[in-house]
Amino acid sequence: MANDHSSIKSIVSRLSTDKPVRKTSYQVKGVLMREFPDDPLIPFINGTYRNDYLYPRVQVKILDEQIYLLGIEEGVEPVESLVKNLDIMNFGNITFQVEGVENDVLDIDFGPSDKSIYYEFLTPWIALNKINLKRYRSLGNSDEERIKFLRRLLSQNIAFIGKELGLRLDTKIFVDLSLDSLKPRIMDEGKNASFEGSFCTNFVLPNFIGVGNGITKGFGVLYSELEPADADEYDGVTEVSTDSFSDLEELPQGWEEEAIDPNDIPRSKRRKRSEDYAEPNEPNFNTAEYHSKTH
Repeated sequence: MANDHSSIKSIVSRLSTDKPVRKTSYQVKGVLMREFPDDPLIPFINGTYRNDYLYPRVQVKILDEQIYLLGIEEGVEPVESLVKNLDIMNFGNITFQVEGVENDVLDIDFGPSDKSIYYEFLTPWIALNKINLKRYRSLGNSDEERIKFLRRLLSQNIAFIGKELGLRLDTKIFVDLSLDSLKPRIMDEGKNASFEGSFCTNFVLPNFIGVGNGITKGFGVLYSELEPADADEYDGVTEVSTDSFSDLEELPQGWEEEAIDPNDIPRSKRRKRSEDYAEPNEPNFNTAEYHSKTH
């Protein structure tokens, strides 16, 4: 039976190309699907597995004009295998020569922590869709209420990821948000709204994963600057636990009163086969895009 802590494996593959990549994640996936139609990675990005893995196991990001491929658990081996065969990426109007691949394979101690861990959003966090944007606006100019609303949404995002990756969470999830502005950036003709900034939480997450809506489009990418102090390496995999991090912050006094019950999250009408939990039906969650036929 799953518990509230687990070791999960992830890989981040950064592609070095002969020129800056000014393309979208969807365009990169389109090239991969065209050039490697029978590769084991393709079902992870073309929608085939959208009912099997409600949280995407393979994610494509464009960061600092470079292509990043992220694999989590079932997605690790397909990413690791495919990047070995990437030499050229032809987008039709431009071709990129892949000059090198840098792989970072980690086995992390995934789940709740008794410390506070700092993360920043490398790409905007799409926290609100049309329904939740209306709720957010109804809070008026109360910064306290707006922050409370957003903290709850992000806590639910994190709880969903934990549950989808096999955890049965008991520990409350604490989030302390520090956003550049509480005025949301309206996107997609008013269908979504995003924020930029950072947060602290008592939950260990892999670097470069996405939270919120628009994960398959490269939004909500997280990064922590914490470096493992004494991480062990075996067979090319770095094993990282919360004990191996230095200079972690203590959780604030009384944090439990502001934390969210990880089981207090919406449930989905679309249930995962042979599981008792599926992704939430609320629009603030990170799998809304899975309801479309195209990844």
